[in-house]
Amino acid sequence: MSNPALEEGQALTLDFGKLRKIASGKEDVIPAVAQDAATGEVLIVGYVNQLALQTALKEKKATFWSTSRNELWVKGLTSGDFLELLEVRVNCEQNSILYRVKPAGQGACHTKGPNGRARSGCYYRRLKSDGALEFVA
Repeated sequence: MSNPALEEGQALTLDFGKLRKIASGKEDVIPAVAQDAATGEVLIVGYVNQLALQTALKEKKATFWSTSRNELWVKGLTSGDFLELLEVRVNCEQNSILYRVKPAGQGACHTKGPNGRARSGCYYRRLKSDGALEFVA
């Protein structure tokens, strides 16, 4: 499911239709942000349904509902890059959650950096004023 042009490119191609796709899906989900509890770095934004949240609380691992595969996704189950769940916070309107986590592997992103290791998080590029993307050191 890798898309090198999208994941490694410097052209901005944001998926503004993502929420419409999710809203028309079969599962009721809310956004879930995974944040490194030690550094504050945002690692991943995903979605959870009731099953994903219950699984996360039981297993003490960040767990999401994959909206593209329509299945439960325990982060790190295939890669070994688990996110140990330390705390779950709920926003004021109770329509999103924050997973405060401790990374237990090499990184949290499914993409790899120049060193061949999983990137620490998914937010590894910054948007420049000219609309191009650049990699963050």
